[in-house]
Amino acid sequence: MRTLHVFLLCMLGAALLSLVVCNSAIGPDDCCFTYYPRRVKKTLVSSYYMTDHRCPRSAVILVTNKSRNICVDPNLSWVQGIMKFVDEKSF
Repeated sequence: MRTLHVFLLCMLGAALLSLVVCNSAIGPDDCCFTYYPRRVKKTLVSSYYMTDHRCPRSAVILVTNKSRNICVDPNLSWVQGIMKFVDEKSF
């Protein structure tokens, strides 16, 4: 009887652990919760990408030449200028 209880407890633990592991893999990888407060020079930015639509706030992640990621507000005019500059530079 005791081994049955231990076996059932192990099965319950494995089931709960698999739920936790699966749930963490479903969400988006990169989300921004705050925006960088200052302007970034466009010459320092090598690329950019948008955050996932499932994130709590939409953002642009600027990738610098030193592979640093900076979260910025996509509605700002200087951010849109950097995005345009990077797009034109890639052609």
